[in-house]
Amino acid sequence: MRYLSLPPGHLTTAQAAEAAGVTPAVIRYWVRIGRLTRCGGSPRYPTFRVLDVDAARKAAAAAKAA
Repeated sequence: MRYLSLPPGHLTTAQAAEAAGVTPAVIRYWVRIGRLTRCGGSPRYPTFRVLDVDAARKAAAAAKAA
């Protein structure tokens, strides 16, 4: 399922990775450890909220700094 259009404020895995400055593998890792939650899409093509991606990025930065 490829997206023709996404709801406002939602990102694909690739877009979330670009927005957070990480790779798509890191986005999938954040989902696996519970740092980021999917908000829609399908299991193969999830979508994420922009605010959730930003919060996950900040949490990762804080964990790295500690």
